[in-house]
Amino acid sequence: MVAQNGKDLLVKVDMTGSGQFETLAGLRATRVSFNAESVDVTSLESEGGWRELLAGAGVRSAALSGSGVFKDATTDERARAIFFDGSTPEFQVIIPDFGVVEGAFQVTSIEYAGSHDGEATYEMAMASAGALSFTAI
Repeated sequence: MVAQNGKDLLVKVDMTGSGQFETLAGLRATRVSFNAESVDVTSLESEGGWRELLAGAGVRSAALSGSGVFKDATTDERARAIFFDGSTPEFQVIIPDFGVVEGAFQVTSIEYAGSHDGEATYEMAMASAGALSFTAI
């Protein structure tokens, strides 16, 4: 993967539950991380005393986070509603020259900030809430 423009990493949310995805407006920084817990099955019989991991076991998860400024009342309201309703709508994450990750996420935190001489900003964190699909670009 060659160098990419950071603004091309997009986080989109299903606006109506019908597959109508829109980019969360105003995001200036986004981050996605994938995790897989390991299950240690090492025993006294493990060859050479090396740790052994059970393939395919453990919990897999993904986390999204982003920060930005308020730009679009529609997507701002959708993000707030997701948080306060505790719902887990479908999100899409477009990772340039890599692929598209899609699945249910829960908004786990929203933070708002502002200073007297600057714009109001927000930060959001989301956690995967089910199986995710990946489509390579």
